[in-house]
Amino acid sequence: MSEPSIIDIDQITKVYQMGNVDVTALDGVSLSVKQGEFLAIMGPSGSGKSTLMNILGCLDRPTSGTYLLAGEDVSRMSREQLARIRNQKIGFVFQSYNLLVQATAVQNVLLPIVYRRNEHISTKERYEIAHNTLISVGLVDRDRHKPTEMSGGQQQRVAIARALINSPALILADEPTGNLDSHSGIEIMEILQKLHTEGRTIVMITHDARNASYAERTVQLKDGKIDANYNHAMAPIQAMAGGAA
Repeated sequence: MSEPSIIDIDQITKVYQMGNVDVTALDGVSLSVKQGEFLAIMGPSGSGKSTLMNILGCLDRPTSGTYLLAGEDVSRMSREQLARIRNQKIGFVFQSYNLLVQATAVQNVLLPIVYRRNEHISTKERYEIAHNTLISVGLVDRDRHKPTEMSGGQQQRVAIARALINSPALILADEPTGNLDSHSGIEIMEILQKLHTEGRTIVMITHDARNASYAERTVQLKDGKIDANYNHAMAPIQAMAGGAA
């Protein structure tokens, strides 16, 4: 029995207006991502991968087409509804970490729980969850350290812990090693791979083929369409008509 899909997008388009000109960033993209899958999305500048990432992360809405996230149609939701989905179902890992500089590691990790306003979880329990999540990404003694007191690799570990705190259905990683040296980058990719082996669903935007090799499958975008879609144990296969996965 195959795993259910976490992501199902069908004929997604995104058109931006630049003055009097319409610019098509995504042109009929269709894609499914199974629960527990690790997918890499690659493509040159202008290929549409950042636009696709924003739509998958419910940071933007498509011009047309449908997007089901864990079975819920999010393609036409209001801003308030999308904010709820982002908090409850998606964990974000960004290239620039996006940590609050005046907050400690444990306080940064706690942010998604704070915004969720789960009153039935005591403050002590919240801190315990955040502490244990930091330990799970290899940060044993950094609870009270602020971002300026940590290396880039450590900051990205905090960001991964923050992405995990609400047990999201989907982890979106946008160039997660882009600001790191090669050694720290490998460590972060190994953490993502470990999360994948534990059953997490991960979609990663990357320009680095070495990072993509950690994933099960790579989708390549070109000119707003899926140009290739392949498992790493197989040779690349051209996408089906309309960009179907």
